Amino acid sequence: MDTLYDPPDGPLEILHEDSQVVLVDKPSGLLSVPGKGPHLADCLLSRVQAAFPDALLVHRLDRDTSGVMIFALTPHAQRHLGLQFEKRMTRKTYVARVWGVPAEKTGTVDLPLIVDWPNRPLQKVCHETGKSAQTDWRVVKDEQTTARVRLTPHTGRSHQLRVHMLALGHPILGDPFYATGPARAFDRLMLHSEELRFKHPEGGRSVKIRTPAPF
Repeated sequence: MDTLYDPPDGPLEILHEDSQVVLVDKPSGLLSVPGKGPHLADCLLSRVQAAFPDALLVHRLDRDTSGVMIFALTPHAQRHLGLQFEKRMTRKTYVARVWGVPAEKTGTVDLPLIVDWPNRPLQKVCHETGKSAQTDWRVVKDEQTTARVRLTPHTGRSHQLRVHMLALGHPILGDPFYATGPARAFDRLMLHSEELRFKHPEGGRSVKIRTPAPF
């Protein structure tokens, strides 16, 4: 998959900037941070740092996920935001399109996750050694053979939303790792980080930044 890395080259979409933070809309197909090797050097962090030389990483999104990402512009802001993510004080909301329509309108997936070592970077549910992971989900549109859902993770495990929706029997459309057959035959992973709520590093006020899904 690495050899196929061909990230989109559109302009940086800035959602909010001030003296402490900058929030951008990450496009699908662009790494959050550099991968191994020069062919994987292009990433959102390097593009943000080209415009904001002091920008510091706070969190990541999967390469194929789009949406809101926050970067710190001072070491203080990076520490402040890092603690918020670590202590689950931030609130992230995602929108996804999934294969099939869940029988219920809303629910919570509570399944522990761990890397599927022989098949890494894939993750899997494991009740013996997995780390605790919870995701709230709600159907927002029944599309007959597919559905649009809103996802709110309470933990930040790798591939959490993708594996949790697969475990429900409703893989996210266009997922190159977890979807199969017609569910996979889409031009991108239909997963978008729609909204991020956090406490501002300067003064602690609550901030909400959102950007609508492009699908």
